[in-house]
Amino acid sequence: MWPELVGKNGEEAKQTILRENHVVKLVVIYKQDAIYLDDFCCNRVRIFVDKNGKVSSYPFIPMVG
Repeated sequence: MWPELVGKNGEEAKQTILRENHVVKLVVIYKQDAIYLDDFCCNRVRIFVDKNGKVSSYPFIPMVG
């Protein structure tokens, strides 16, 4: 989890996640009201941004189970 990224620029948050966790292979940035598939992938992180491109909720790696 990266709660410290809330309010930061989405692209900067993406680079931070990729730098800090080498297991993560893909970081996808979505608008906060986007529709997306709720599938799980342990090496992908979704970042949700507001209309200003700022992270609106903390990014995390999904867990199954």
